[in-house]
Amino acid sequence: MEELRRYLKLLEAIKNIFRIPDLKKKVLFTAFILILYRMGSFIVTPGVDIEVLKGFFANQENTLFNLFNLFAGGNFERASIFALGIMPYITASIVMQLLGSIIPFFEKLKKDPEGQKKINQYTRYGTVLIAFFNAIGMAVFLLNAGEGIVTIDTGLFVFTTVISMITGTIVIMWLGEQITASGIGNGISMIIFAGIIAAYPGGFVNMFNMIRTGNMTIISGLIVIAIMILVTMSVILVTEAVRKLTVMYPKKIVGRKAYGGQTQSFPIRVNTAGVIPIIFAQSVIMMPNTVATFFPNSVFGDIMNRHFSPATPAYTIIYMLLIVFFAYFYTAIVLNPKDMAENLKKQGAHIQGIEQGRKTAEHIDNILKRITLPGAVFFATIAVIPDFMMKFTNMPFYFGGTGVIIIVGVALDTLKQIESHLIMRHYDGFMKKGKLRGRTGG
Repeated sequence: MEELRRYLKLLEAIKNIFRIPDLKKKVLFTAFILILYRMGSFIVTPGVDIEVLKGFFANQENTLFNLFNLFAGGNFERASIFALGIMPYITASIVMQLLGSIIPFFEKLKKDPEGQKKINQYTRYGTVLIAFFNAIGMAVFLLNAGEGIVTIDTGLFVFTTVISMITGTIVIMWLGEQITASGIGNGISMIIFAGIIAAYPGGFVNMFNMIRTGNMTIISGLIVIAIMILVTMSVILVTEAVRKLTVMYPKKIVGRKAYGGQTQSFPIRVNTAGVIPIIFAQSVIMMPNTVATFFPNSVFGDIMNRHFSPATPAYTIIYMLLIVFFAYFYTAIVLNPKDMAENLKKQGAHIQGIEQGRKTAEHIDNILKRITLPGAVFFATIAVIPDFMMKFTNMPFYFGGTGVIIIVGVALDTLKQIESHLIMRHYDGFMKKGKLRGRTGG
């Protein structure tokens, strides 16, 4: 009965979305933009034979091409005008974050609201520049991928590919910004989310067809579904996990009244770096096999395929170590304990039992080092699970790692935004009320 009440409450919350005109408009606008994005995904770049290209990608099981294809929502293997996806924008954003932590000029801009607008503009310029070079690389790749893929003159093909793919990237970036401004959720994240989700229905259909034809047993199918549910649940728990610090705020006397003097919890996420470590690690670990594809039937290619294929010991160990390394690396860039300690000091606040200034920075730094490790190891494990699933269960589609973490993160953030709209208008939300889980203390 308790489960039934929860489902009824969820259905009621969904109905409430369409009872609030503003929220209804945002949700429908977001859905409309995502439909436009998916429609554009099927516009093929001029001069490409899509059937021949599909034959090429059928043999690419563990290369950077698949990573790009994941973020492009399957557009890369279709050579659509959206083939570059949102990766140029993500790359430009990461570069700007790195510059903001290294170069004083960008660091100053990052702290100023007006400067943040300039950073956003620089990110757009960087996106176009990166898309230009990526589009040239895409054109060269298609020209050399195999006989019959390109069906028009080389010079004309390079020109049309560069123009169409740069335009496609700009359109995707614009669509994402429209969702952020007028829709629900983060636009760029929603576009990535839509691209990944779009691949799952076809994957499930393929799995059921394999069970029907006897290429996969029912037991294997049930195991795959059970693992998918468990992986998703565990990713949700770790994504939401926080370490809470008890922060003391001083009292302020204004006239005859005293304000402040409060004790608040300051949460630090266990998974501060998000999916970025897996993206970086995948880029590095897939590089040998990607290079090997250009040297078929060679000793080098044979060695790479033998030792850097999914579910092999060398691949698994190196991949997991890379994820842990990049988790620490990116967390150090995103969270600066000195800045956090300085901000607390400016407010006159301090962590319970810890002196302000250097001691606070050291304390936060020690906590970050401790909580980053279990989060990184967990996501490293999640990242390699799909490789073993595909090897031992004959799973017909890729699930886990980067994709599931992005899906969970975007879904939770979007649900929280919808939740806040519902609660503001005195409706019940999706999520159970109560305090966030986590340890409170110094």
